[in-house]
Amino acid sequence: MNFYFEAAKTLDRLDAKQGSIKGILATLPEKDRKRTAALVIETLKYKYVLADIIKEAKLMAEERKKLTSLNLALVLVHDVLLAGGIQAGDGPIKQAVLRHKTRLHGEFQKLKIKRGATSNLELAQAGDARAAQIPRYVRVNTTMWSLDDAVKYFLAQGFSLGAPLESTKAFAQDAHIPNLLLFSPQTTFHADAAYKSGKLILQDKASCFPALVLAPPARKDAVVIDATAAPGNKTTHLCALMRNLGKLYAFERDRKRFGTLTMMLAKAGCKNVEPMNTDFLTVDPLDPKFAKVTHILLDPSCSGSGIVNRLDHLLETEEENQEAHDDRLAKLAAFQLMMIKHAMKFPKASRIVYSTCSVHATENERVVRAALLSDEAVAGAFRLAPREDVLPTWQRRGMPEETADPDDAASLIRCSPGEDATNGFFVSCFMRCTAEAKVPNKRKAEAQDEEEEVQEGAEVAGPPKRKKKKKSKSKQKSVVAPS
Repeated sequence: MNFYFEAAKTLDRLDAKQGSIKGILATLPEKDRKRTAALVIETLKYKYVLADIIKEAKLMAEERKKLTSLNLALVLVHDVLLAGGIQAGDGPIKQAVLRHKTRLHGEFQKLKIKRGATSNLELAQAGDARAAQIPRYVRVNTTMWSLDDAVKYFLAQGFSLGAPLESTKAFAQDAHIPNLLLFSPQTTFHADAAYKSGKLILQDKASCFPALVLAPPARKDAVVIDATAAPGNKTTHLCALMRNLGKLYAFERDRKRFGTLTMMLAKAGCKNVEPMNTDFLTVDPLDPKFAKVTHILLDPSCSGSGIVNRLDHLLETEEENQEAHDDRLAKLAAFQLMMIKHAMKFPKASRIVYSTCSVHATENERVVRAALLSDEAVAGAFRLAPREDVLPTWQRRGMPEETADPDDAASLIRCSPGEDATNGFFVSCFMRCTAEAKVPNKRKAEAQDEEEEVQEGAEVAGPPKRKKKKKSKSKQKSVVAPS
């Protein structure tokens, strides 16, 4: 029964919002990870159906001494109804469920009839239809081989250059990201020799934008930071762009995610990266070790609202509390702004890229707007990089109505799921300019309250507390107001 206890415990963690499905599954013991993950995911697909059946069969009420956890009941009933039976030796908990086997099957059939389902699959939660329009993106790890070598490798395996959304054996080169290949969404690579050796990185197209926009120098004296590095996709991309030269500091404060990061870096052949199990916000920008940093990549925690091919749609409730949703976005925005402002304190930082996989202006344009009006931006003479420096051929840009200056929108990148063949994403780039190009004090004063509202977002676990500024009474507009 330990297998079922572990699955139920995992569901408990997901209910408590301790992380994403993928992130929490990655922390499971490796020996049983695959089996436990499969049960958790399949149970989530049928969670609402199974919960209704358990309720109608009165299973929890009649077996309350043996079944004290609904999540344990869910995984056990899943296997009774959908997986051929409970895979465990006899025991009091197993017997408590099997005593109701006939009634459970009866309620299951009633529910199928009620919903007009002709198969079990019709009762499962459906994924986001937009995910089917996103190719399987594969980045060629140029620290280990070339794009030409990769193309020859796939041609030898029976693939052909063509339209990957039309044929499962076709692949193509991306129009915007160098060394990125597109395959059919149904193509899998986990058993592929090139993937297992680190020559291929499975990474969504939009996720490749931040490193490309940061454009770190490929020089022996280069010093770059990836502030929130795990699991390592963007870090390995930065390493490839730097041609394994210079120094790349990769920060990850979570111990388990740090372990994942170090394994990926080793697999990808990254020799110029120094992984650090440290919170970026605790790093002293004047520390001699980091004082020469010129390029910083910030991809902090966000709502993940742009990810349509993720498992976390299985956690979404039918009716989300809007107030709780807005409060969560406000907390995230406060943390995100804190990260940008801290990065701006590094004395030699000339380019800072801030990105999210969110579609909400609260986490995107409004955070950028507040950052531009901050004391750190003014003191460091930071402004947004012009469009010609930020993937100029990408057509979807920021929302003009959400920026302090409508012209700033052209400097921002957005990706729309379902329209751009990617997940939803946002990218911005701050660059240090000359003293005379500083943000005007008048413009700063006009929107000071907006920055303060973001600063006053509720505490986020991990980052150090900051002293709040006194709120101005001149304005009441907030950058964290719901969209």
